[in-house]
Amino acid sequence: MNFGLYLVGFFVFIGGVAWGLTVMGVAATYIIIACLVLLGIGIMTGVTRTRMKDPPS
Repeated sequence: MNFGLYLVGFFVFIGGVAWGLTVMGVAATYIIIACLVLLGIGIMTGVTRTRMKDPPS
């Protein structure tokens, strides 16, 4: 559940960045690249922050 909430928040952040870049007049290709990079960063940080620690064996 925490991972889902983390991703929803990150999607809102990505949408804001994309909107800001659109208003600034940046080309669509660069906006798509920036959004994909941010999505990758969001998934990596979401997994590392919300994963369960392995129990000691």
